Amino acid sequence: MCDSQYPRRPACDVRSGDRIRLSVANREIALLVDDAELQRRAQANPVTAPTASRGYHRLFLDTVTQADKGADFDSLRAAETRGAIPRK
Repeated sequence: MCDSQYPRRPACDVRSGDRIRLSVANREIALLVDDAELQRRAQANPVTAPTASRGYHRLFLDTVTQADKGADFDSLRAAETRGAIPRK
């Protein structure tokens, strides 16, 4: 998803038919498109932060946490954390 408050990511400019190279051995994925073409696409389709004046969309934008924090409503997080998470 590219309509966020974060800096533009390469995935925002991928188009159907673009060539992509995947190397499992090198743990790499590469978009095989000229830098000039990627720049043109970025200028033609700027990323803007999502907005909503009311309703569920506004609630979602204001209260859902990012993936690193669980991607859930912030009110559902524990008020406090006690100890460490057990590891197997």
